[in-house]
Amino acid sequence: MSEMPSKLRNSGYTMMELVMVISIVAILATIGIPSFKYVTTSNRMSAEVNALLGDMQFARSQAIKQGQTVTVCTSTDGATCAGAAVNTWQGGWIVFLDPNGSHTVDAGETVMRVQPAFTGGDAFVASTAGFSYATFNRMGYGPTGSAGIINISLHDSTSNTAWTRCLAVNPIGSVITERYGEQKFGTGTTTCS
Repeated sequence: MSEMPSKLRNSGYTMMELVMVISIVAILATIGIPSFKYVTTSNRMSAEVNALLGDMQFARSQAIKQGQTVTVCTSTDGATCAGAAVNTWQGGWIVFLDPNGSHTVDAGETVMRVQPAFTGGDAFVASTAGFSYATFNRMGYGPTGSAGIINISLHDSTSNTAWTRCLAVNPIGSVITERYGEQKFGTGTTTCS
């Protein structure tokens, strides 16, 4: 009796095929990971600066709508202002009705919004020492507490200028965002740095 040759072939991957797949995955990871880091960091930075932009615009609109002074101030506890010595905004801030313009949350004054502290190592620092609050009057003008244009600069933990964002606030109450090196309020103003 003769044996019939097996028509079944061994199935599987060769070593060469495995090496090729691993090489392709390594190349794609090398290209993709830095791009992914840029996108995630850039999105986080934009979200953080836009949070303060939105709250400043909200405070201004509420001052006009309510016919009262509204203040945005740095706050680490979400209930009281941190004080003039704290011009770093990454610890959080609050928006509140401030009819007496004291820049502090007094009894009976309503806290309208609370922004908690940033969870990463980002730094959000005002260009002027002591700029820890912005107060808008009933006509939307402000922020009192500034003598000229103030930049609040947002830097990631590596201080990479590609991700730096600024919030520029002028004395009449306009608030805009800028990228590193921009001066949207015109020449002679503080550059985003």
